[in-house]
Amino acid sequence: MRFFVGLHQVSDAHRFDAAFISVNRLRNRKSHFQVRDWIMDSGAFTEVVKFGGYRYPVSEYASHIRRFKDCGNLLAAVSQDYMCEPFVLKQAGKTVEEHQRMSIERYDQLLSEDVGVYIMPVLQGYEPQEYVNHIRMYGDRLKPGMWVGVGSVCKRNSNVDTIETVLLAILKERPDLKLHGFGVKTTALRSGVVRQMLETADSMAWSFSARIAGRDGNSWKEAKSFADNIHTGADG
Repeated sequence: MRFFVGLHQVSDAHRFDAAFISVNRLRNRKSHFQVRDWIMDSGAFTEVVKFGGYRYPVSEYASHIRRFKDCGNLLAAVSQDYMCEPFVLKQAGKTVEEHQRMSIERYDQLLSEDVGVYIMPVLQGYEPQEYVNHIRMYGDRLKPGMWVGVGSVCKRNSNVDTIETVLLAILKERPDLKLHGFGVKTTALRSGVVRQMLETADSMAWSFSARIAGRDGNSWKEAKSFADNIHTGADG
């Protein structure tokens, strides 16, 4: 499993072999930046939870992908999905199926923008069977061996068995898929089962941990220490 460290400060990206950067950190940026391998996140959680949906059209996100795709090696831009945690659905007044359908609609729209970067589709659900249902909803959009994100797991890190069950259900349905775990924290990554099933993962848990301990939650050194620990644990 390859780990992409989530960063607040875009200027620190060059210090890491693999970075995960939200478009929300790039939206007002005027210049390019130094980075190695990286993934651009759509900022979905902030948009859907804080604003109840996307404030901007798909074309706006596409414009930022085009602006920054020549920075380092942009491996993927994450599609604009809709989370399916119960509190999100209650707030939005939507069902799991509606958010799954809306996620696919945004994915299709972003693909039509033809940005010249791999667009990572996101599987959504809450119960394991719901993720399987979403795979089937995507249909032939999900080509063999595709790299796909697994959404709505970042708030479930305290229950590793649940994450394992979700990943197992997805891979039982489509063992060829390469899975990316969003916001997977150390607790889950200690599970050899989770690490084995994920191709890649990202996290900004280092920032929260640093703040709780009274340290600098924006320091790249905190991010580096966290990433090093993840790599050591994964290798061990």
